[in-house]
Amino acid sequence: MFSALRWQLTGLYTGAAVLLMLILTLSTYSLLGQYFQHTTDLGLQHKMAHEFRLLGAPLPPELAAADRDWVARRAIFFPPREDSDAMHAVHDPATDYAEEFYDGELSAIFVLILDREGNLVYDPNPITPPLAPDRAAVAAALAHGSDLRTIQLSNGSAVRLLTYPLSRPDGPAVLQLGRALLDQQRILRQLVVILSVIGVAGAVVVGGVSWWLAGRAIRPAQEAWHRQQIFVANASHELRTPLALIRVTSEAVLRRLPAETTRLHELLTDLVAASDHATQLVADLLLLSRLDTKRLVLTCTPLALAEFLPTLMRQTMPLAEAHGITLHCTGAAGCVHADADRLRQVLLIVLENAFRYTPAGGQVQVHAVPVGAHVQITVTDTGRGIAPEDLPHVFERFYRGAHARAQGEGSGLGLPIAQSLMHAMRGEIRVTSTYGHGTTVTLRLPSG
Repeated sequence: MFSALRWQLTGLYTGAAVLLMLILTLSTYSLLGQYFQHTTDLGLQHKMAHEFRLLGAPLPPELAAADRDWVARRAIFFPPREDSDAMHAVHDPATDYAEEFYDGELSAIFVLILDREGNLVYDPNPITPPLAPDRAAVAAALAHGSDLRTIQLSNGSAVRLLTYPLSRPDGPAVLQLGRALLDQQRILRQLVVILSVIGVAGAVVVGGVSWWLAGRAIRPAQEAWHRQQIFVANASHELRTPLALIRVTSEAVLRRLPAETTRLHELLTDLVAASDHATQLVADLLLLSRLDTKRLVLTCTPLALAEFLPTLMRQTMPLAEAHGITLHCTGAAGCVHADADRLRQVLLIVLENAFRYTPAGGQVQVHAVPVGAHVQITVTDTGRGIAPEDLPHVFERFYRGAHARAQGEGSGLGLPIAQSLMHAMRGEIRVTSTYGHGTTVTLRLPSG
């Protein structure tokens, strides 16, 4: 139980840390990508304004604003030096490199001078541009006054294009400026790789730290649980002797009572029944304590159900007849790997519940069939079923439905014991029920 809780806490801590790292990674990637795009767009607009001035064309307001923004941003980072100090200024290599990189944004931009059909009129670039003029961008710019888009190339890289029509009557009709984004894409890919490596390494470290923290967090509860189990085991051992003494004494008095002392006879009979119930409750608590502390020794061997189930049916038939219930086995195929005594105990718990909650005249069917690497045993009754609000709690210790509490039936330990025994045999148990129509209990065990 505590091992599963420790894994859950470790998963919770690690998941939260991984989610935080993922958010930081995506945020960093997104912010850097937005920075690249904003810088590229501003550089394209600044360069476009410069080309407009060279061609003597009226400057659109948005280009004028972008041009001022570019110049202002550059002045903030790299204030102009006075001429008198320029010759004697001490240059900072890091600042000079950053300034060259900042101006390099402009040198990376190519210029295409086009006519209204998108045909190249003049190519002033020192190297061949990475793509031919984009006619769709030209048409959009002529229709809307400007166009800004990203073009994906066949080699996987991208180019950011800014297209403007010229407002002068003579000369070229359209200017199309672009910047290849290959360097930015490479930086972003490298960032993803670096952040991924850091994230994986961080997840491993966080997982180890989370495992240690989870162990420390559950240690007090684990120690308290262990002390409780020791107390339950010791108390159960101590209670068995006085309970046995009460029962034996009550039976001895019953045998010696005169027949006419009816009331006293009834009281002593009730005392024997109560001691039997208390003895069974103590035995159940002791068994659960051994299961919780993994001190119950199981002997799992191949068990042929064709022999095991008919024997169990014959042994439980008198109890079924006492309740007026028809009990029959419709199939006993397969061989399971289980402890015969503990599997019998599980099936007796299930059958006793079926007999208790099935009215006279009802039926209880037992069926076993191989399913893949497992064998499935089902016990189906035609009883009153389990209320929907009670069904999720049937494996909780001491839990009893409203009807069971009203009738004083059971202790609420039968199915929890059955579940613990099934888990100890590497099996599982499920309960499905339709209220008012019956219940089906399914056992799955490894094939023998």
